[in-house]
Amino acid sequence: MVFFYTIMPEVSSRYQKVLFLAIILLLPGIFYLTMYSGDHHYTRLPHIGPKEAVQNIDGGYDTTYHQIPYFEFTNQDGNKVTRDDLLGTIYVTDFFFATCPTICPKMAGNMKYLQDKFKDKKDLRFLSITVNPEHDTPEVLKDYAEMVHADTDNWTFLTGAKDKIYDVALKGFFISVGEDEVAPGGFLHSQYFVLVDKQGHIRGLFDGTVYSEMKKDLTDALDILYREESVPLKGENKNKVEQRK
Repeated sequence: MVFFYTIMPEVSSRYQKVLFLAIILLLPGIFYLTMYSGDHHYTRLPHIGPKEAVQNIDGGYDTTYHQIPYFEFTNQDGNKVTRDDLLGTIYVTDFFFATCPTICPKMAGNMKYLQDKFKDKKDLRFLSITVNPEHDTPEVLKDYAEMVHADTDNWTFLTGAKDKIYDVALKGFFISVGEDEVAPGGFLHSQYFVLVDKQGHIRGLFDGTVYSEMKKDLTDALDILYREESVPLKGENKNKVEQRK
C-alpha cells in the first residue's frame, strides 16, 4: 500500500503533462477549424466609391469595387513610384504642399504618429502627394521629409505633372484639390487621410487634422483591415465583402 501511494503522484503528474501538451498541440487546429467553419461576428470596413456587379463564368455575379487608377509620380529621391508598386500593401494617403501655412503641419504630425504607432507593420505605407508640384521638386520634398521627421523607408512624398496629380486626386482618391488665390498659401486641398487596401480599394476617409480620429478611428480601421485578411468569409459570402451603410 505504501508503494501504491508512492507511485500514484508520479503517474498523475505524468498524465497531467501529457494532457497539457496535447491541449497545446490541438489548440491551433481548433482555432483554424473555428475560423473556417464557425460564425464570424466582427465589423468589416466599407468599400468607398462606385461598385459594379460583373457576371462570372459560373453564371453568378461578383462585385467589383472602385480601384485607385494607375499613376506614375516621382518621390523625394527622384525615383519613379507607380500605383502598381503599392498593390499588395495597405497605405494611407494625403495631399499637401510644402509651403502650406495652415493644416499641413498638423496633418504631417498625425501621419508621423501613425508611422510610429505601426512601425512594425512591414506591409503598411504612407503617401503624401503635393498639390504644388511646380515648387515641390524632389529636393524640396526631401527637405520637407527631414523637417517632419519622416522615415522615408515607408513614408513616400510624391510630385509630378500637376494635371495628373489633380486628376488622380479627384477621380481616384475622391479628394478635391486646386489653386486658389484667396486660400492661404495659394492652394486648396482636403484634410482627409485616405485608407487604401492591398487591392487598391478605398476603405475609409479620416480627418487628418484631428489627433483623436487618428488615435481611435483610423487605428481601429487599420486593425480591422488586417483582421479581414486573417479571418475568411465562408459559404456564399466567401468571395464578397459586406457593405456597411
